[in-house]
Amino acid sequence: MCGLFGSPPFVDPQLGELRRSGRLWRGVLNLADVSVPLALSGTRSEPDSAAIEIARHIPASFPSWRPAIERELFEHYEPYAEADEDVPEIGDPAGVWPHVEALFVSVTPLSGQPVVEIGYEVAWDEEHTLGARFRDGQLLELSGSVLAP
Repeated sequence: MCGLFGSPPFVDPQLGELRRSGRLWRGVLNLADVSVPLALSGTRSEPDSAAIEIARHIPASFPSWRPAIERELFEHYEPYAEADEDVPEIGDPAGVWPHVEALFVSVTPLSGQPVVEIGYEVAWDEEHTLGARFRDGQLLELSGSVLAP
């Protein structure tokens, strides 16, 4: 039952069941063998078709995105390592992954165009959630402080 004003669930053959909550359609996405919350833009009646199509390709695209993400995460890490001896010792960009946890994936518009954002919690910066933003398979930025959708 979806209530008087609620939206019925939307079932996608690849993404599974999506439920509308807080103006977004929510589900779960498998990202590098880890299940993370997924949020998609859309209307009251269904998720945006472009957002669905993009989300379907994220698991297959993620391996090619990893090098760019790890470089950006390592660049974010370096000033923390220089300033604080209590942060983990990471020798190169590929070494960030044991110290990083994906918190969410979203596909929502930014400046009118769909953008994938992967939110990360990192061991060296406990105060911020970092967001790796992609459009058309290209890393736009690693945002230093994002909120989960």
